[in-house]
Amino acid sequence: MTKTETKTDLEAAREITRQQLLALGLNDVAYVRDVDVDGATAFGIFAANGQQLAVMPDRDAAIAAAWENGLAPVTIH
Repeated sequence: MTKTETKTDLEAAREITRQQLLALGLNDVAYVRDVDVDGATAFGIFAANGQQLAVMPDRDAAIAAAWENGLAPVTIH
């Protein structure tokens, strides 16, 4: 591609592969949501690909653990 033939962001996004899409945010974002542990509510920390990373006793501890490990926590409702 020459300098005059640059792709727009939209064009580039349309060409993203499934693997690239799955990897988005993998090392940057952690999802925090409530999970059931032996009948009690706890809070799971999940990687962007859905892999469970940890379970914490409360939401604040889960969010703090995500930050401490270099991940930006996002709450899922």
